Amino acid sequence: LIAAVADKRELLDWRVLVFGLFFTLPANLLIYGVNDIFDYETDKLNPKKEGYEALVTPERRRGLVAAILITNIPFFAIAAPLGLQPIIAFASFLFYSIFYSAPPIRAKAWPFLDSLFNVLYIMPGIFAYAMLTGEQPPNAVFIAGGLWTAAMHAYSAIPDIEADREAKLSTIATVLGPTGTHIFCLAAYIGSAILAYQYLGKSVIWIGLLYVGIMLVSMISKDKDSVFSIYRRFPMINAGVGLAIFWYIAIPKFLNW
Repeated sequence: LIAAVADKRELLDWRVLVFGLFFTLPANLLIYGVNDIFDYETDKLNPKKEGYEALVTPERRRGLVAAILITNIPFFAIAAPLGLQPIIAFASFLFYSIFYSAPPIRAKAWPFLDSLFNVLYIMPGIFAYAMLTGEQPPNAVFIAGGLWTAAMHAYSAIPDIEADREAKLSTIATVLGPTGTHIFCLAAYIGSAILAYQYLGKSVIWIGLLYVGIMLVSMISKDKDSVFSIYRRFPMINAGVGLAIFWYIAIPKFLNW
């Protein structure tokens, strides 16, 4: 969003406010609600669902489906007249969000495709950029974001390896194993940093080193509890990095307004 904003008044554009609301609760309910609906057989074997996350049992599915539809459908109607480029980005977000977990694609059960589908997490930014500019961002930005989200997903799949194998679910992590998945994440983070350098400058070096350090520490740790402890802090790290990138782009703009 901030990369597309040309004037501070655009931050109060009704579209920004409306879809800022959408990409908080409704969009997250869509992504994780659909995931919980189709993942019960795997989730019931996963120790993460005991305490750290919640298990959605079959009898709760109807209420969850209703909540997803009620909170999401109004925004689909609002997005329809926004123009071709925003619609493409919005539709892509919906496609990746739903069919990551839902059949007939169920990308999360196809190694490497599971990580690729996590490009859904950069689609809100692509949508915002297209909504304000009428264009798609540069391809290098899209690929850099895709590599970053692929690494994010692959790393998050490592704690699930035992449960996924027991449930006979193939993922990038069950195929590559812990060490191979860590190496994949390292390569993806480094590739993302290289592609983003022309847009974020030297700051991306420090961000890249942060993720490389996390992957190395996690990879050499032999204690499962220690690895899971790092994993639990990963969302906070990602949020902090995202906030830092936002202000890195925003502050020069604010100073010129």
